[in-house]
Amino acid sequence: MTITEVSKKYDLSPDTLRYYERIGLIPPVKRTKSGVRDYDEVSCAWIELAKCMRSAGIPIEALIEYCALTQQGDETISARKELLTDERKKLQEKMDDMQKTLERLNYKIDIYEKAEVTGVLSWDKEKDV
Repeated sequence: MTITEVSKKYDLSPDTLRYYERIGLIPPVKRTKSGVRDYDEVSCAWIELAKCMRSAGIPIEALIEYCALTQQGDETISARKELLTDERKKLQEKMDDMQKTLERLNYKIDIYEKAEVTGVLSWDKEKDV
């Protein structure tokens, strides 16, 4: 696939795809004899991984390290697993924090929905600000 096709498929600009390759976020993409990038299934899988992980907030640095470790071969399996495990733990902590925030928002919205019906705003002053 050309960079234009991949750009459309993954909703990433060609500049972003080149940047990802340049910084090592994805491995080098194979090129045609004329030097044009030729994305294959493996290249696309890396792009999908990068896009997924970035949308979840995984730092670019961690993904670059993961890509570099992968390119070093099977002797880095434990290091890759450790890196991913650490990132999963951080992501779970973020999700827990987000869940608490969501619960707080639901609580506040519920108060206002009840107030719209009853005309009375009433809440637990110790819980609500």
